[in-house]
Amino acid sequence: MGALCILVVDDHEVNLLLAECVLEADGMQVLRAEDAEAARAVLRVRQPDLILLDIQLPGVDGLSLACEFKADPRLAGVPVIAFTAHAMRGDEARFCAAGFDGYLAKPIDVARFAGQVRGFVAS
Repeated sequence: MGALCILVVDDHEVNLLLAECVLEADGMQVLRAEDAEAARAVLRVRQPDLILLDIQLPGVDGLSLACEFKADPRLAGVPVIAFTAHAMRGDEARFCAAGFDGYLAKPIDVARFAGQVRGFVAS
């Protein structure tokens, strides 16, 4: 089995770069997208092992995009993880009820992030 392939969808360059650096340092391949259209373009040519999806994106929000991904038979089995700064009580349950397979809060814990991502793929 090759390196895990992770699609990170986030409209903030710093978040994309940090996630990419941490995950690549752990041996994962990272695909990047800054909005829904870029994510769709990536997914037309590659199927990642996991999608980290920001909730607040320009245009189509992450909740709508997660539903779209889950409705696509080719992507239905790919875990979609809410990757967001929303850290209010009840947000994790709300995101999971909306179809996400998990939740990771930003800012990330650099020491734990790659392990957390791997944990979602293994479960």
